[in-house]
Amino acid sequence: MPDTKNDFQVLLRLRQYRREIIGLVGLALFLWAYWSWLDYRKFLKTPLEFPESEKTLVVEKGANLHVLSSRWLERGILKNQLYFKIYLKLNPQLTRLKAGEYELSSKMSVSELLQLLNSGQVIQYSFTIIPGQNYYQVLQNLTLQNNLEPLSTNNTLELAELLELNSSSIEGWLYPDTYYYSRGDSALSILRRASSRTRTLLDNLWQNKQADLPYATPYQALILASIIEKETGIASERSEIAGVFVRRLGLNMRLQTDPTIIYGIGPDFNGDITRKDMRTATPYNTYIIKGLTPTPIAMPSEEALYAAFHPRQGSYLYFVADGTGGHYFSDTLKEHNRAVQRMLKRQREQAN
Repeated sequence: MPDTKNDFQVLLRLRQYRREIIGLVGLALFLWAYWSWLDYRKFLKTPLEFPESEKTLVVEKGANLHVLSSRWLERGILKNQLYFKIYLKLNPQLTRLKAGEYELSSKMSVSELLQLLNSGQVIQYSFTIIPGQNYYQVLQNLTLQNNLEPLSTNNTLELAELLELNSSSIEGWLYPDTYYYSRGDSALSILRRASSRTRTLLDNLWQNKQADLPYATPYQALILASIIEKETGIASERSEIAGVFVRRLGLNMRLQTDPTIIYGIGPDFNGDITRKDMRTATPYNTYIIKGLTPTPIAMPSEEALYAAFHPRQGSYLYFVADGTGGHYFSDTLKEHNRAVQRMLKRQREQAN
């Protein structure tokens, strides 16, 4: 007869062994899952090993994240492709990259990198237009900006047309300031922003100008503001110098200002105005021509523009440098000549 008692005991042992095996397998799976989870978290927090030479990453329009990650995996920057795919499955919104140039950090993790590439916080570069610069200095500096799409032309008339300026030149129209841009922006976009700011400011000042000014158009005020800008860097003198020029224009006197001679000579100016230069006829030599120059001679600051629209009242008709950065102002030519002599004396003393 079969030994049912022994068979039952064997069955109990088998069931016990089964429970133990299942428990061990379950424990092993739990430990494996827990270890995998810790390893996955470590993967997300571990800094990526981008080479020190690669401080930036350029994401082109339409860039594919899977292509980028494959390159990072081949180069040993990305350590675990499976974990990377899992992270993307859990965070599908991070697959939509925004084009641009991004600054990388040696301490950047996978999650931080993907969040950066989705933030649109691209590297910002700066370009500065300095008050008193002329248009060819601005254009020359633009050519040094390697991250900007270059201009299609450097011809000032063609640029004025592209910027929709009612002018034969961009001279004077570019508002002095620092402009920020990202890689791939165009140099023309910088000029558009700068010219737009000047047009807005010029229109506002024209609407609130001082009465009885000798300007038929806002552009004439822009021209005079550029001359004021080149004549003095002292803020307190701008409105005084504006007053002198406005009175001279009203009396049909020549402006007789050296910066216009220099502008007429152009980039070949060697730093010294000679008597020959003062007698040489150019459209910009205000020792010869009457009235304003045909275009501005520089980019005027907002302060110089304000002075042109709000000249100081008074009787001064002359001014000359005093040798300390400022100017002597005079009512008459006789007083002016004495001021010139004082200036020359100071120059001789400083030379000795």
